[in-house]
Amino acid sequence: MSTPRFVTIKKFIEDKIDNGQLSPGDRVPSENELCQQFSVSRMTARRALQTLNDDGLLIRTPGLGSFVAEHRPVSTLLEIRNIADEVHSRGHSYKAKIITMDQVSASEQQAQMLNVDIESPLFHSVIMHLEDDIPVQWEDRLVNPLMAAQYLQQDFNTVTPNAYLSKVAPLTEASHKIEATLVSAAIAAELQIDNHSPCLQISRRTWSAAGVVSIATLIHPGTRYCLGGHWKL
Repeated sequence: MSTPRFVTIKKFIEDKIDNGQLSPGDRVPSENELCQQFSVSRMTARRALQTLNDDGLLIRTPGLGSFVAEHRPVSTLLEIRNIADEVHSRGHSYKAKIITMDQVSASEQQAQMLNVDIESPLFHSVIMHLEDDIPVQWEDRLVNPLMAAQYLQQDFNTVTPNAYLSKVAPLTEASHKIEATLVSAAIAAELQIDNHSPCLQISRRTWSAAGVVSIATLIHPGTRYCLGGHWKL
Protein backbone atom coordinates (compact mmCIF):
# COMPACT_ATOMS: atom_id res chain seq x y z
CA MET A 1 0.00 0.00 0.00
CA SER A 2 1.70 3.24 -1.19
CA THR A 3 1.97 6.40 0.86
CA PRO A 4 -0.60 9.05 -0.19
CA ARG A 5 0.99 11.84 -2.21
CA PHE A 6 -0.22 14.60 0.09
CA VAL A 7 1.54 12.84 3.00
CA THR A 8 4.78 12.82 0.99
CA ILE A 9 4.44 16.57 0.37
CA LYS A 10 3.57 17.21 4.02
CA LYS A 11 6.65 15.31 5.21
CA PHE A 12 8.83 17.15 2.68
CA ILE A 13 7.82 20.50 4.20
CA GLU A 14 8.00 19.21 7.80
CA ASP A 15 11.55 17.97 7.20
CA LYS A 16 12.61 21.38 5.87
CA ILE A 17 11.17 23.02 9.00
CA ASP A 18 12.80 20.48 11.33
CA ASN A 19 16.27 20.78 9.77
CA GLY A 20 16.16 24.58 9.67
CA GLN A 21 15.93 25.04 5.90
CA LEU A 22 12.61 26.78 6.55
CA SER A 23 12.50 29.13 9.54
CA PRO A 24 9.53 30.82 11.27
CA GLY A 25 8.10 33.44 8.92
CA ASP A 26 9.52 31.85 5.76
CA ARG A 27 7.14 31.31 2.86
CA VAL A 28 6.67 27.68 1.83
CA PRO A 29 6.15 26.56 -1.79
CA SER A 30 2.76 27.50 -3.24
CA GLU A 31 0.15 25.03 -4.45
CA ASN A 32 1.27 25.57 -8.04
CA GLU A 33 4.93 25.08 -7.15
CA LEU A 34 4.15 21.87 -5.28
CA CYS A 35 2.02 20.64 -8.20
CA GLN A 36 4.96 21.05 -10.56
CA GLN A 37 7.56 19.65 -8.17
CA PHE A 38 5.59 16.52 -7.21
CA SER A 39 3.44 16.10 -10.35
CA VAL A 40 0.19 16.16 -8.38
CA SER A 41 -3.15 17.93 -8.66
CA ARG A 42 -3.85 21.24 -6.94
CA MET A 43 -6.31 19.44 -4.68
CA THR A 44 -3.52 17.17 -3.41
CA ALA A 45 -1.13 20.08 -2.87
CA ARG A 46 -3.86 22.09 -1.13
CA ARG A 47 -4.63 19.18 1.19
CA ALA A 48 -0.98 18.91 2.25
CA LEU A 49 -0.80 22.62 3.05
CA GLN A 50 -4.17 22.59 4.82
CA THR A 51 -3.12 19.66 7.02
CA LEU A 52 0.05 21.51 8.02
CA ASN A 53 -2.05 24.58 8.73
CA ASP A 54 -4.45 22.52 10.88
CA ASP A 55 -1.46 21.09 12.79
CA GLY A 56 -0.29 24.62 13.59
CA LEU A 57 2.92 24.41 11.57
CA LEU A 58 1.86 26.90 8.89
CA ILE A 59 -0.11 30.13 8.78
CA ARG A 60 -1.97 30.91 5.57
CA THR A 61 -2.29 34.55 4.46
CA PRO A 62 -4.84 35.05 1.64
CA GLY A 63 -3.19 36.45 -1.47
CA LEU A 64 0.32 35.97 -0.11
CA GLY A 65 0.70 32.25 0.57
CA SER A 66 1.54 29.95 3.48
CA PHE A 67 4.28 30.73 5.99
CA VAL A 68 6.03 28.77 8.74
CA ALA A 69 4.36 29.50 12.08
CA GLU A 70 6.38 31.32 14.73
CA HIS A 71 5.97 28.59 17.33
CA ARG A 72 5.43 24.86 17.02
CA PRO A 73 2.45 23.58 19.02
CA VAL A 74 3.08 22.19 22.49
CA SER A 75 0.85 19.33 23.63
CA THR A 76 -0.52 19.04 27.13
CA LEU A 77 1.15 16.22 29.01
CA LEU A 78 -1.21 13.29 29.57
CA GLU A 79 0.19 9.84 30.23
CA ILE A 80 -1.01 7.11 27.91
CA ARG A 81 -1.47 3.90 29.87
CA ASN A 82 -2.61 0.46 28.86
CA ILE A 83 -6.08 -0.07 30.38
CA ALA A 84 -5.18 -3.65 31.31
CA ASP A 85 -2.14 -2.41 33.26
CA GLU A 86 -4.31 0.19 35.03
CA VAL A 87 -6.77 -2.48 36.14
CA HIS A 88 -4.05 -4.89 37.26
CA SER A 89 -2.28 -2.10 39.19
CA ARG A 90 -5.40 -1.80 41.33
CA GLY A 91 -5.27 -5.50 42.09
CA HIS A 92 -8.34 -6.28 40.01
CA SER A 93 -9.03 -8.67 37.14
CA TYR A 94 -9.12 -7.43 33.55
CA LYS A 95 -11.21 -8.77 30.68
CA ALA A 96 -12.07 -7.59 27.16
CA LYS A 97 -15.28 -7.99 25.20
CA ILE A 98 -14.75 -7.78 21.43
CA ILE A 99 -17.72 -6.02 19.83
CA THR A 100 -16.45 -5.15 16.33
CA MET A 101 -13.40 -6.03 14.23
CA ASP A 102 -13.74 -5.02 10.59
CA GLN A 103 -12.41 -2.97 7.69
CA VAL A 104 -14.07 0.30 6.67
CA SER A 105 -13.53 3.03 4.09
CA ALA A 106 -12.20 6.37 5.32
CA SER A 107 -14.62 9.28 5.38
CA GLU A 108 -13.30 12.74 4.53
CA GLN A 109 -12.83 13.63 8.21
CA GLN A 110 -11.22 10.28 9.07
CA ALA A 111 -8.90 10.55 6.07
CA GLN A 112 -7.73 13.97 7.20
CA MET A 113 -7.16 12.78 10.78
CA LEU A 114 -5.16 9.74 9.67
CA ASN A 115 -3.39 11.41 6.72
CA VAL A 116 -4.71 8.94 4.15
CA ASP A 117 -6.80 9.30 1.00
CA ILE A 118 -10.59 9.41 1.21
CA GLU A 119 -12.08 5.90 0.81
CA SER A 120 -8.78 4.30 1.82
CA PRO A 121 -9.23 1.09 3.83
CA LEU A 122 -8.99 1.48 7.60
CA PHE A 123 -9.01 -1.13 10.33
CA HIS A 124 -11.83 -0.66 12.85
CA SER A 125 -12.24 -2.15 16.31
CA VAL A 126 -14.75 -1.62 19.09
CA ILE A 127 -13.82 -3.20 22.41
CA MET A 128 -15.33 -3.04 25.89
CA HIS A 129 -12.80 -3.19 28.71
CA LEU A 130 -13.98 -4.63 32.03
CA GLU A 131 -12.63 -4.42 35.57
CA ASP A 132 -13.83 -7.28 37.79
CA ASP A 133 -16.49 -7.94 35.11
CA ILE A 134 -17.75 -4.32 35.30
CA PRO A 135 -17.46 -2.19 32.10
CA VAL A 136 -15.02 0.69 32.60
CA GLN A 137 -14.05 1.73 29.05
CA TRP A 138 -15.66 1.66 25.61
CA GLU A 139 -12.92 1.89 22.97
CA ASP A 140 -13.76 2.72 19.34
CA ARG A 141 -10.56 2.81 17.28
CA LEU A 142 -9.54 3.35 13.64
CA VAL A 143 -6.06 2.23 12.60
CA ASN A 144 -3.97 3.12 9.55
CA PRO A 145 -3.13 -0.26 7.90
CA LEU A 146 0.21 1.15 6.74
CA MET A 147 1.27 1.29 10.39
CA ALA A 148 -0.14 -2.04 11.63
CA ALA A 149 -0.87 -4.39 8.75
CA GLN A 150 -1.80 -7.36 10.99
CA TYR A 151 -4.09 -5.42 13.33
CA LEU A 152 -7.28 -7.34 12.51
CA GLN A 153 -5.51 -10.68 12.99
CA GLN A 154 -4.76 -9.99 16.66
CA ASP A 155 -6.56 -11.63 19.59
CA PHE A 156 -7.53 -8.64 21.69
CA ASN A 157 -8.74 -10.91 24.45
CA THR A 158 -5.08 -11.54 25.29
CA VAL A 159 -3.48 -8.19 24.37
CA THR A 160 -5.02 -4.72 24.22
CA PRO A 161 -4.90 -2.58 21.06
CA ASN A 162 -2.78 -0.08 23.00
CA ALA A 163 -0.19 -2.72 23.91
CA TYR A 164 -0.09 -4.18 20.39
CA LEU A 165 0.24 -0.82 18.62
CA SER A 166 2.91 0.32 21.08
CA LYS A 167 4.94 -2.71 20.03
CA VAL A 168 4.57 -2.52 16.24
CA ALA A 169 4.43 1.30 15.92
CA PRO A 170 6.07 2.84 19.02
CA LEU A 171 4.45 6.08 20.16
CA THR A 172 6.27 9.33 19.44
CA GLU A 173 3.43 11.86 19.74
CA ALA A 174 -0.18 12.08 20.87
CA SER A 175 -3.03 14.58 21.01
CA HIS A 176 -6.06 14.44 23.29
CA LYS A 177 -9.44 16.08 23.69
CA ILE A 178 -11.31 15.41 26.93
CA GLU A 179 -14.98 16.24 27.42
CA ALA A 180 -18.10 15.24 29.31
CA THR A 181 -20.71 13.54 27.16
CA LEU A 182 -23.91 11.54 27.05
CA VAL A 183 -23.84 8.34 25.01
CA SER A 184 -26.31 6.54 22.77
CA ALA A 185 -28.71 4.00 24.23
CA ALA A 186 -26.71 1.19 22.60
CA ILE A 187 -23.42 2.25 24.20
CA ALA A 188 -25.14 2.92 27.54
CA ALA A 189 -26.48 -0.63 27.49
CA GLU A 190 -22.99 -2.03 26.86
CA LEU A 191 -21.58 0.14 29.67
CA GLN A 192 -24.46 -0.99 31.91
CA ILE A 193 -25.42 2.57 32.80
CA ASP A 194 -28.53 4.72 32.53
CA ASN A 195 -29.01 6.57 29.22
CA HIS A 196 -28.66 9.92 31.01
CA SER A 197 -25.57 9.06 33.05
CA PRO A 198 -22.66 11.43 32.29
CA CYS A 199 -19.53 9.91 30.79
CA LEU A 200 -15.95 11.05 30.27
CA GLN A 201 -14.87 10.92 26.62
CA ILE A 202 -11.24 11.02 25.53
CA SER A 203 -10.58 11.55 21.81
CA ARG A 204 -7.01 10.51 21.08
CA ARG A 205 -4.76 10.59 18.01
CA THR A 206 -1.37 8.88 18.13
CA TRP A 207 1.73 9.02 15.93
CA SER A 208 4.80 6.87 15.44
CA ALA A 209 7.95 8.02 13.68
CA ALA A 210 6.35 7.02 10.35
CA GLY A 211 3.11 9.00 10.78
CA VAL A 212 -0.36 8.84 12.30
CA VAL A 213 -1.11 5.36 13.67
CA SER A 214 -4.65 5.57 15.00
CA ILE A 215 -7.53 7.67 16.24
CA ALA A 216 -9.59 6.42 19.16
CA THR A 217 -12.64 7.43 21.15
CA LEU A 218 -12.48 6.19 24.74
CA ILE A 219 -15.65 6.49 26.83
CA HIS A 220 -15.73 5.92 30.59
CA PRO A 221 -18.78 5.98 32.89
CA GLY A 222 -18.41 9.10 35.02
CA THR A 223 -18.96 7.19 38.26
CA ARG A 224 -16.29 4.58 37.49
CA TYR A 225 -13.32 6.57 36.26
CA CYS A 226 -11.11 9.37 37.52
CA LEU A 227 -8.53 11.10 35.31
CA GLY A 228 -5.47 12.44 37.09
CA GLY A 229 -1.74 12.88 36.77
CA HIS A 230 1.39 14.47 38.15
CA TRP A 231 4.34 15.97 36.36
CA LYS A 232 7.22 18.32 37.09
CA LEU A 233 8.74 20.80 34.67
